[in-house]
Amino acid sequence: MSSRRRTIASLVVAALSSLLALTGTVAAQSENRDLIDGLEYQLLYVALPLTLFVLMILIYAAVKFHDNDDPEPTTEDPALEITWTAATAIILLFVGLSGYSVLVNPYVSPSQANDVDTSGSQEDIESFDDLPETDDEEVHVRGYQWEWQATYPESNVTTENEIVIPADRNVTFWLSSDDVVHSLFVPDLGIKQDAFPGDYTRARTIVSEPGNYDAVCAEFCGAGHSRMDAEIVVVEPDTYDQWLETNEGSNNVTTAPVPE
Repeated sequence: MSSRRRTIASLVVAALSSLLALTGTVAAQSENRDLIDGLEYQLLYVALPLTLFVLMILIYAAVKFHDNDDPEPTTEDPALEITWTAATAIILLFVGLSGYSVLVNPYVSPSQANDVDTSGSQEDIESFDDLPETDDEEVHVRGYQWEWQATYPESNVTTENEIVIPADRNVTFWLSSDDVVHSLFVPDLGIKQDAFPGDYTRARTIVSEPGNYDAVCAEFCGAGHSRMDAEIVVVEPDTYDQWLETNEGSNNVTTAPVPE
């Protein structure tokens, strides 16, 4: 086998190994993560055979024509051109529909949720108290240089750099900023939402797996940006209710441990 063929074969093996490595499945801990992973796998299952097809054509052309000293232009083939144009349109339609079905989901685009009255304008909202009501567990999250503060309005509990939420319940995070643009990003849960000064944005999730999840600021916000992180603590619903009851009325920032 010539060195050129060995190189091509090595590239093909490397590409296939990389693509196959991406197909490994990991159980999603939240509805958000499940939706995002599902879309990625759908697109991957389309991209993988297309990639193999293109690689096969590339190898065929490289092997068949590498010694061709007198190449001729490709002859016109209307049927082939119509076929690949139609195939491309079908693939793009599939990608568009798959992406749209995820983007309009209320866990990815919370404004699409049907349990919130979104008829009011942002101009009518001057504080967290003016936010529309939801049927979810609600947490008011304030970002500021360079901390996260979470308030539980129904229990008057506030925490610093720790957000406690119940598992298997719909949770809404209402976010705002005191100074510059921040962004709450929880990679393992598929949550990412910007927090703007003077505005209020919504992130929504339901987490199935109790545990501790890292949260960071994903928008550069100054010298302390790299250390602006927090912890999302997901506990069983009974534990969550007990924690709120224990700290109810403690308007001051608390770091009270979550009961085991």
